[in-house]
Amino acid sequence: MLVLASASPRRLALLEQAGLKPDALLPADLDETPRKAERPRDLARRLAREKAQAAKEAAGTRPDLEGSYIVAADTVVAVGRRILPKAEIVDEAAACLRLLSGRAHKVFTGVALVTPSGAIRERIVETRLRFKRLSTEDIELYLASGEWRGKAGGYAIQGIAGSFVIKLVGSYTGVVGLPLYETVSLLGGEGFPIRFGWMNTA
Repeated sequence: MLVLASASPRRLALLEQAGLKPDALLPADLDETPRKAERPRDLARRLAREKAQAAKEAAGTRPDLEGSYIVAADTVVAVGRRILPKAEIVDEAAACLRLLSGRAHKVFTGVALVTPSGAIRERIVETRLRFKRLSTEDIELYLASGEWRGKAGGYAIQGIAGSFVIKLVGSYTGVVGLPLYETVSLLGGEGFPIRFGWMNTA
């Protein structure tokens, strides 16, 4: 059994892209506020682990999910050591886009896997990106699209903002929200039949 500790349609679509269909979705409602002086990399790792542990506890109340593999992830966008918010209001998203305009930033995605034995395996993936210089019109019309809502750093690379990216070094799927190479490697390394669904993806 495979459990995804997320309600994100992007993470679900990425798992399914790799031929993996979760048997259950168990999203965790956590306080994602960074701790004092917490580094972006450490925040992504901690939140992925906490989401995995919360899903493990929820799965423990369901006999049908006993012995499941549980996958959780969290994505953090940062400029230097400054952690950008998951924008919920226009002003937050606008501030993020102005900050990212014409400069480099990093995206850290933590992945945590709970094995059937209850052990936790982790990976942290760092991706470096550079945005083009965004005009006032770029920013205003992107904000009007609404794609930024709830997204780390105020943008979704799989949408319109993909056209802002001049350079990307690292994991594209990690920026979307679930680095597939690392996720599949973790599952395969712990004995999950990662190729089982490949024949039924067509």
